[in-house]
Amino acid sequence: MTIKIATSDDDIKRCLPAMLALRSHLTPESAFERIRFQQDNDGFILAFVEEDDSSEPVYAVVGYRFLNFLYSGKTIYIDDLSTLPEARGKGYASKLLDFVVEQAQQAGCQCVSLDSGQNPARYDAHRLYLNKRFNIVSHHFKLDLQ
Repeated sequence: MTIKIATSDDDIKRCLPAMLALRSHLTPESAFERIRFQQDNDGFILAFVEEDDSSEPVYAVVGYRFLNFLYSGKTIYIDDLSTLPEARGKGYASKLLDFVVEQAQQAGCQCVSLDSGQNPARYDAHRLYLNKRFNIVSHHFKLDLQ
């Protein structure tokens, strides 16, 4: 099992089924366009787990960015962490979180942060974050404008 960064169109397209397991409101086309836009404009990095046999599907992905905040300093913010339903519980998301934490440490970040939806479908993810020593430190508020 290897973690790779999706830089080519083909890599991104291979990652879409796993990404859409979390972002089901998007079509494959709109997800691809958003990922490419974020890569080109926001420093978005899309990493994925690849089995030794690269003909296997991409089972899990993580999308993240380096940001700087007054409250936390240099931070990796995880936008997306998603695993195909049939591959959950096999350690893919755990490996991706470890990878992101390692990237943050190597870059001299002060923290890694993420937001996660609050509903029963996310409880397994919450257990993973807590097991990885993430803490619940705030509420996230949102105002939809459209």
